[in-house]
Amino acid sequence: MRAIAIAAPLLLAACAGAPRLPPETGPSAFVIERDLEGATVARGQFSAINGVKRAFTARLEGVKSGETFTLKESFEYDDGEKDQKTWVLTMKGPGQYTGVREDVVGEARGWQDGAAFRLEYDIRLPDENGQPGMQVRFRDVMVKTADGVVINNATVGKWGFNVGNVAIAGESVGTFE
Repeated sequence: MRAIAIAAPLLLAACAGAPRLPPETGPSAFVIERDLEGATVARGQFSAINGVKRAFTARLEGVKSGETFTLKESFEYDDGEKDQKTWVLTMKGPGQYTGVREDVVGEARGWQDGAAFRLEYDIRLPDENGQPGMQVRFRDVMVKTADGVVINNATVGKWGFNVGNVAIAGESVGTFE
C-alpha cells in the first residue's frame, strides 16, 4: 500500500497535461490570426523522453480570410530533412476555433485562454517507411513576449503520459522574398 501512495503522485506528475504559460509571457494576449499573419521565422526543437532531439527552422506564412486563418509551415530540420504542413483554422465563436492539417486525426480544437492561444490535436507520426504510425496528442500553448517574440511550447502525449515536448520561438519578418 505504501508503494502505491509513493507511486501515485509520480504517475500523475508524468501525465501529459497542457503546458503552463512560459515566464516570458508578455502583457498583451497572443491572437493567432493577428500575431502569425504574414511571414514568421522560428527556431525550435523536439525532445522525446528517450533522449532523441531534433532541432529545426520553421518558415510560417499566415493569411486571414473572413473566418478562416491559413498557416503554411515549412520545416527544415538540422539533419537536412524538409517537411511542409498547412493548418486551416476556422473561427467558430469568439476565441473558439476548429482546425485541420494533413496529419491531424479528426479536428483540432483551439481557444483563446487569457494571454495564450491553446491548440489541442492528435496526429499520426510517420513510421520508418514514411507511413502513418503511432498516434500522439499535442497540446500547444502560444504566447507573445513583451518584445514581440512568439513562443510555442507543446507537450506530446501517448496514453495520457508525456512522451516529448516541442519548444519554438519566432519573430515576424514581414514577407518572404
